[in-house]
Amino acid sequence: MKRFFDFLLATLALVMLSIPFLLLVWAIRRKLGSPVFFRQRRPGLHGEPFEMVKFRTMTDARGTDGQLLPDVERLTPFGRFLRSTSLDELPELWNVVKGDMSLVGPRPLLMEYLPLYSAEQARRHEVRPGVTGWAQVNGRNALSWADKFRLDVWYVDNHSLWLDIKILWLTVRKVLVREGISADGEATMSKFTGNKP
Repeated sequence: MKRFFDFLLATLALVMLSIPFLLLVWAIRRKLGSPVFFRQRRPGLHGEPFEMVKFRTMTDARGTDGQLLPDVERLTPFGRFLRSTSLDELPELWNVVKGDMSLVGPRPLLMEYLPLYSAEQARRHEVRPGVTGWAQVNGRNALSWADKFRLDVWYVDNHSLWLDIKILWLTVRKVLVREGISADGEATMSKFTGNKP
């Protein structure tokens, strides 16, 4: 039922948002350059990797040493707007249609984090990752990693179609008020370095 719900809603959303989607492609290409899409391998169901697709929000600005500048220096005002409104997440609807992701579930993080999780935290991969999730509507990037993972595992143990509908509704409210977009002092969220004693 969840997979059918995801496929139906994601397909409808892609059709209904096709014109805004194309306008965003044009605006991103004009303001940030190519490629328009940001692609990255992320862990999906049971930690299996898939290629997540988002709209690009950063430039490719590099320092004199040829290395990419820190995120905060590459994130333009337009990129911040895309993130604060969650418009950068729209291409993930294609991941939902393909079955890599769900509309609701723990957010897919980085592949490099997999060996850093405790056994309990790793349970977040018992369901498909989501475009939004229980942690996102309860603090988003303003949460500590420990709180975020605790909420992810709570969702794994309690997920249902009705909870998904509630989370989708709360996500719309969160996006409108633009809460929890970044952690204090960070462009987005500090890097997870494991469970230190």
